Amino acid sequence: MTIRKILHYPDKRLRVRAEPVQDFGPSFQQLIEDMAETMYAAEGVGLAAPQIGVPLRVFVVDTAREDEPSEFRVFANPQILEAIGEVRWEEGCLSFPGIREEIERAECVRVSAMDRNGKPFELWAEGLLAIAIQHELDHLNGTLIIDRVGPIRRRLIHREMMKALEAERASSSRSPELGLRR
Repeated sequence: MTIRKILHYPDKRLRVRAEPVQDFGPSFQQLIEDMAETMYAAEGVGLAAPQIGVPLRVFVVDTAREDEPSEFRVFANPQILEAIGEVRWEEGCLSFPGIREEIERAECVRVSAMDRNGKPFELWAEGLLAIAIQHELDHLNGTLIIDRVGPIRRRLIHREMMKALEAERASSSRSPELGLRR
């Protein structure tokens, strides 16, 4: 298992619409293991393949609390079949470190997908699982949380993420020994 680098906004790969999973073989199984390891290392509840630069329609979620047994799930080629109600939920995103936003989502969703072995399943989800499914499915379509907020908040988030990117670039261009720019 490998912890992969999570792409951060404004990386253009986050905007790509992912392609359907067709091969559930060994390389896909390795991808799932890497996604799980990456999600847990980042202390997230979900991770979509496009967030690690893989344009496939698959995401993983585990909404169990720390003191509960794992509820790890794989959703390949997911589709929301039905959505009921509305709820506002404060969401974070591994591609927007430090950002938390109230997002309006469906309260309950019925989703169809395939598991890690390509076996189809359907389930009804509510609460955090429903939110995570909708959030991760957005990633598969190239939609980000910044697209789900108003224009003023969108500009503020964009500005904040650009400052973080500039700071990251500046710190990576300094010499680790002397703190000097290369």
